[in-house]
Parts: sequence; C-alpha cells; structure tokens
Amino acid sequence: MNLTMVRDIAIVVLALESIIVGVVLVLLLWQVRNLTRLVQEQIKPMLDSMRETVGTVKGTTSLVSETIVTPAVKISGFFAGARRALQVMLSLRSPGDGPGLFPGSTNSAQEHQSPDGNGQPGGK
Repeated sequence: MNLTMVRDIAIVVLALESIIVGVVLVLLLWQVRNLTRLVQEQIKPMLDSMRETVGTVKGTTSLVSETIVTPAVKISGFFAGARRALQVMLSLRSPGDGPGLFPGSTNSAQEHQSPDGNGQPGGK
C-alpha cells in the first residue's frame, strides 16, 4: 500500500464521519425543537395553573388568618391576661402574712393552699 492510497482512505473515512456527525446534529436540533414545543404547549399551561392555585391558597390562608386565627389569639391572650391578673390579685397579702408579692417572696400557688387542701390560704 502506498501513501496515496492511505491518504485516499483517510479522506473517505473523514467524509463518512462528517456525514454521520451532520445527521446526528440534525437529529439533535429536531429533538430540541420538539422539546421547545412541549414546553410551550404543555408545561407552560401547567405552570400557569399552579400559579393560579398558589394565589388561591394565599387568599384562603389570609382569609383564615383574618377570620379565625387572629380573633382566637386575641381571645386567648385576653383570658391568659385575666387568669394571670386573678392569680396576682389572689396572691396579694399584707407584709406580715408571709409569702406574697414582696421582695424575697415567692408566688407559688401551692404555698398559698392550706394543709387540708380546701384551697383557702392559711387553712381557714
């Protein structure tokens, strides 16, 4: 085999390889076009639908927050404050009566109950 024959075979092989690469490139471009069409025709409407659903969910949560959660929190806060106010008022004692709301004293409810458990301070 002489050098010219090897050169001719190499040229033919490279030409066939270029044709194959060109065909593969055309197939790849065709698939990209199909994918683009799929995104425009099917996925984009689904995303629009999801956006609409998210907007509806946001509106629903806002409505529930305004009509149920906020009033419930306010009522709960009121009753917690009222309960604490009653606890403070019921635990007030004069300085000579023992533990109360004075420096160095504690406000434990168990300390203010009588030994017999009737709930009256000092066992009275």
